[in-house]
Amino acid sequence: MKHVVVILDGAAGWPLPELGGRTTLAAANTPNLDALAYGGRIGLAQTVPAGAEPSSSAACTAILGYDPVANYVGRGAIEAASMGITLAPDEVALRMNLVNVADGCMASYACGHITTPESRAIVTELGEALGDETFRFYPGVAYRHILVVKGHNELVDLGFTPPHDISDKSIEGQLPRGTGSELLLDLMARAREVLTTSPANLARAAAGGLPATDIWPFWPGVAPAGLRSFSEVYGVSAAMTSGVDLLNGLSVLLGIDRLDIPGVSDGADNDYVAQAEGGLAALEDHDLVVIHVESPDEEGHAGSIEGKIAAIEDIDRMVISRVRDYPGQLRILCMPDHPTPIAIKTHVGEPVPFVLMGPGIERSGATGFDEQAAAATGLRVDPGYGVMRLLLG
Repeated sequence: MKHVVVILDGAAGWPLPELGGRTTLAAANTPNLDALAYGGRIGLAQTVPAGAEPSSSAACTAILGYDPVANYVGRGAIEAASMGITLAPDEVALRMNLVNVADGCMASYACGHITTPESRAIVTELGEALGDETFRFYPGVAYRHILVVKGHNELVDLGFTPPHDISDKSIEGQLPRGTGSELLLDLMARAREVLTTSPANLARAAAGGLPATDIWPFWPGVAPAGLRSFSEVYGVSAAMTSGVDLLNGLSVLLGIDRLDIPGVSDGADNDYVAQAEGGLAALEDHDLVVIHVESPDEEGHAGSIEGKIAAIEDIDRMVISRVRDYPGQLRILCMPDHPTPIAIKTHVGEPVPFVLMGPGIERSGATGFDEQAAAATGLRVDPGYGVMRLLLG
């Protein structure tokens, strides 16, 4: 038996008056997801435990079948693992966004969705100007980068606000706070000065792009210990495809093979066909494949109703359709990791719909796949990491 998990990142949400009280998931034209719901079993899963930050870190850890609390790893350390960064015991890794702050407000948590070549050049300049025995800068993808701090493990208790949580809002009271914050606040002030004269940043502005005004460090984490591999826990071999460092980092830490498929990205330019076909091809020598698609979440953060609907429909048309057409015996799990409501442009920890279909899975009688249809079945998996065991039977 083969298994496929499709994660539609952030695809769930809240009803919108612009859509006649429907969510973007309900409004999207998703004949393939609806067919899975008709022929399979749907319900709600609580992927984010009570008290946990409603991030993809906790939610995707749960979808992969791990307790996000008992197996907690700071997200900075997960993304560092994706980039091949080995952390010493006295080092803390933090996600570091390039952002644009204007008039005291978070104008863009993604620096106007800066390109990878531009951001790599800017972060390289930051590293040359500010890197030392304490701070190391690692360029990542688009606006997402890693800052490693040596000799200050107190940063794991740092108070922080993810910049996507305060889009178009004041940054007052949202800067790093508490234990170790002075160290980061000083670095942020020095980085602000570097960015005003950065040749790469000035070139971006001259070309009409939104320049980076600040760095924003958050999500601290240290090297994890004691994580058991996916194959050890579940007895099956697994592979994963994703366009984001978080999922790629989880694959590294959990011993899941990472698929390098050209064209896979985190946005609307993602090559959905290549991602689907590359993922399904990996079933030849793996028991389970995870296909993680980031685009609905990015559109949710941008507050774009049309963009989020389009992303969901693209996944249904180009990914789910190919999963359904797989010629061998296959069990399928499709679900968002968390809701990203358009109204607030960030994540919430509410339960998400899931659908299971394949040999041995009973029908629940639903006619479509969305939040309301899933709630109507009465099936609720809490804690959400139990969904993986339902899939594997």
